Amino acid sequence: MSTTRLASLFLVLAPACATTRAPDWSAIRTELAQRVALDQELRGKLQLGGEMDMEVVHRMEEVDRDNTAWLMALVERHGWPTISRVGKPGAQGAWLLVQHAELEFQEQCLPLLAAAVEAEDAEPQHLAYLEDRVNMRRGRPQRYGTQFTFGANGLEPHTLEDPARVDEWRAAIGLGPLAEYEAQLRGDG
Repeated sequence: MSTTRLASLFLVLAPACATTRAPDWSAIRTELAQRVALDQELRGKLQLGGEMDMEVVHRMEEVDRDNTAWLMALVERHGWPTISRVGKPGAQGAWLLVQHAELEFQEQCLPLLAAAVEAEDAEPQHLAYLEDRVNMRRGRPQRYGTQFTFGANGLEPHTLEDPARVDEWRAAIGLGPLAEYEAQLRGDG
């Protein structure tokens, strides 16, 4: 194992080594699934471009805060919930919850998720989405074109770091061309 890979693995696993009791990853996997189900149920009730149900919005914000606090405590105690710990659905759930977290926590999770990707214990697409989300929220261009906003022409990608290379970067991590993703989001494809 390379020194870089070993260091990356240490970043992911170090918090878990500090605990006296091994976590019940099966219970964490179940908790993640329940939290993601509620997150998605609430988001499914919102209609983009339509009238917002403020009761749903407030409930969603409350759930996001609760999910963030729970995930923050988990990460602090045990490290990032990797594929080897919680399976692919659990790792995807952790990524989804951090996508809806406060910016500061997203930034804290970036190096943990990057280390897990380096150790081949997380999906590179998840890291790309989180990097783009953080960059967008910080007012910086995104690399992979995963984040969209409403503009003059409707739904459009947030500013791109390099439009000529975006499809190259997307392909390198297993994402299809940006034009296909745009069409899918707009319901054209």
